[in-house]
Amino acid sequence: MCDMAEITSPPLSEQLCFDLYAASRAVTNAYRPALAELGLTYPQYLVLIVLWDEGTSSVGTIADSLRLDHGTLTPLLQRMQDGGLVTRRRATDDERVVEVSLTERGLDLRRHADRIQCDMKALLKLGDVEFTELQSILRRITSNVSR
Repeated sequence: MCDMAEITSPPLSEQLCFDLYAASRAVTNAYRPALAELGLTYPQYLVLIVLWDEGTSSVGTIADSLRLDHGTLTPLLQRMQDGGLVTRRRATDDERVVEVSLTERGLDLRRHADRIQCDMKALLKLGDVEFTELQSILRRITSNVSR
């Protein structure tokens, strides 16, 4: 627990927020070469993962899954549609809902996903137990702070 009687400004080396930020940037940057070979950005890759797992999804569902707002996601999906990865169309039962589907090209990229995941796991140099523990802690942090 923090002692508020001693108000100090901890150095950067003691700031959890910076460690999380630096780790996130480092991991995201590690994905860049593999994704660049496929013509993808990291956010586009995340959208593809959601669609590979869920199939056709609404923009709202994708936004919720990726914890992105519609204003960020909409231009991303537009670029993906322009690149031939997805199609967007209004739902027939509710025209307010935009559904996103994978094209053949978007589906075909899935064959690279296992290699990318394995390469990233190897790069992290964590055992299976450490990897699972880290994921669990990160998810708990996200849940606790998102409340």
